[in-house]
Amino acid sequence: MINDNINVALIGNPNVGKTSVFNQLTGLNQQVGNYPGITVEKKIGFCKLPNNVKANILDLPGTYSLNASSIDENVVIELLLNKNDKLYPDVALVVTDVENLKRNLLLFTQIKDLEIPTILVINMADRMEQKGITLDLPYLEEQLKTKIALVSSRKGFGIDELKKLITTYKTISSEPCLNASVIDPEYFDSLRKAFPSQLLYKLWLVITQDVNFLNLERKEIQSSFTKSHTDLKRLQQKETIKRYQFINDVLKVALKVDISIAKDLRSKIDRVLTHKVWGYAIFFAILFIIFQSIFEWSKIPMDFIDSSFASLSSAAAKHLPEGVFTSLLSEGIIPGIGGILIFIPQIAFLFLFISILEESGYMSRVVFLMDKIMRKFGLSGKSVVPLISGTACAIPAIMASRNIENWKERLITILVTPFTTCSARLPVYAIIIALVIPDEYVFGFLNLQGLTLMLLYLLGFGMAIFSAYVLNKIMKIKGKTFFVVEMPNYKLPMFKNVAINVIEKTKAFVFGAGKIILAISIILWFLASYGPGKNFKNADSILRSKTENSTINEAELENKIASYKLENSYIGIMGKAIEPAISPLGYDWKIGIAIISSFAAREVFVGTLATIYSVGGSDNEDTIKNKMGAEINPITGQKVFNFASGISLLLFYAFAMQCASTLAVTRKETNSWKWPLGQLIFMSGFAYLVAFIAFQFLK
Repeated sequence: MINDNINVALIGNPNVGKTSVFNQLTGLNQQVGNYPGITVEKKIGFCKLPNNVKANILDLPGTYSLNASSIDENVVIELLLNKNDKLYPDVALVVTDVENLKRNLLLFTQIKDLEIPTILVINMADRMEQKGITLDLPYLEEQLKTKIALVSSRKGFGIDELKKLITTYKTISSEPCLNASVIDPEYFDSLRKAFPSQLLYKLWLVITQDVNFLNLERKEIQSSFTKSHTDLKRLQQKETIKRYQFINDVLKVALKVDISIAKDLRSKIDRVLTHKVWGYAIFFAILFIIFQSIFEWSKIPMDFIDSSFASLSSAAAKHLPEGVFTSLLSEGIIPGIGGILIFIPQIAFLFLFISILEESGYMSRVVFLMDKIMRKFGLSGKSVVPLISGTACAIPAIMASRNIENWKERLITILVTPFTTCSARLPVYAIIIALVIPDEYVFGFLNLQGLTLMLLYLLGFGMAIFSAYVLNKIMKIKGKTFFVVEMPNYKLPMFKNVAINVIEKTKAFVFGAGKIILAISIILWFLASYGPGKNFKNADSILRSKTENSTINEAELENKIASYKLENSYIGIMGKAIEPAISPLGYDWKIGIAIISSFAAREVFVGTLATIYSVGGSDNEDTIKNKMGAEINPITGQKVFNFASGISLLLFYAFAMQCASTLAVTRKETNSWKWPLGQLIFMSGFAYLVAFIAFQFLK
């Protein structure tokens, strides 16, 4: 049981390898969720320790200190203050980077003041020899009053020793490293006397931070020990100085760096990757390679999945007894699920490339590089993080905007982030591009399909930037923030970290979308398999009487009957009702139904069409792509998915707000329905207009 395990909190600054240590301890045995009441992501893993001891490993958001400046940093503080929380740590692991020990130890000394058994984990130990670093570990342990695990999450050494230390956490001293209350003895003495049963540093955090603390009312403490904001900030600065004085004194003895040995290529590489010309050229070259690869590498596995589900659907129809269940399975569930699983290879490759860029340290350089552009459009440099992470999903990307202190910049970031092409759009893009863009090469290496995909991503990002510029001019909210980003060391991506990230993200995408698609597939199958009135019920006799004197064969007649029934089913009637509104965009009623159903999740678009075409046609052996490619508009006699309608659809999905979950998160983050409704109306209206112009021009 989770409640019987040791609770271990992983805490540390960003870019110290905390996630790598988490992955080494837990492997794939981890879960991702949200903290109750908020949308900050949490990761919990499970680890088997020596002597059959089991532990819950909680990976907390990265923080530089307990002086929180964002909501996700508040999560760390509130957990460490609340002993009633079921995940309150029995032991804290403060992960540090051996090259940035001085800065990392500030957080360590603060956590020690909370009197939680704390182990200092010094990571990246494999770089010590290369950087000329030596450590006096016994002296460090004595001064910091802790046990130290020297580990390399990259090489995997030191992890077994760390596990042993966790099992002996009860023997680790919980005594603070220093007495921080000397910054104002009179004030802290009176605070201690007023609340003798409470830990002094916890009281200080309640006064200075926007957090809750057990049953103690915040007002109760502040009414007696009120100080101005300026005075509190001055005391916090004194506390930080006091801590760094202690850290400096310790490291003068414990840490030695031989400058003659240390080799630093980072600055030379940075000069190229963040160059005002070459930096952008390299970034776009990397994007080009990524999108070319997404199409090239995924062709074989996608074709295999597509044909496998077509065969499975056909086998179910042939070998199972005729009836409602067989029809539901072969025409509804299997095609619907196949419509999303076909895109697993492309989704996995996208997450693979994103993980490699993050693991290598290059993504921070992209953020720094793009900050110069962001400022011109009224955005914070920190807005780049949500905009780039939006390529995976807009929901966590919008959550990531919480570290933007200025409300105007944060609001603009929230509103424009959905323009960034997320992984849910990838299935729509992939199938439409495959249908309307030739699989040809220009100049011998430039694949047109990969180039189109890249242009769609750039189009979405460009629209986000342009919208931000317009909103910045319209919104009369003052304020400015400064952009600070840490440049981590370059390193070869760890295979284990990349693999776990790809597996977890792809699994979350497939299962998250799978639940929605399964439900929608069943609903769509019912709506397409049944209908009101005599036309649906008597379709067989009506069509046979109409074709009595014709030379049509039985197979063609069966197809006409299936098509006639589909048009007179519930879904056909609904689709025909909206067709006049979407026909100017080049869409038929079937595409209209797919667009409406994909509001639940964009990727449902393909699954919806797969279900509709399976119910409407008699050939279960044909693949989804072939069914869509063969669809003919009975009015025009042309293929439904031609170049004009295909480009129109691509542009519509590039700009439309086709995601109910994103609207819900926008509502939660802005605490108002005004902004998400404005988002929905503007993005959908703009998408309709652009798609209309594109189709009318290209047809």
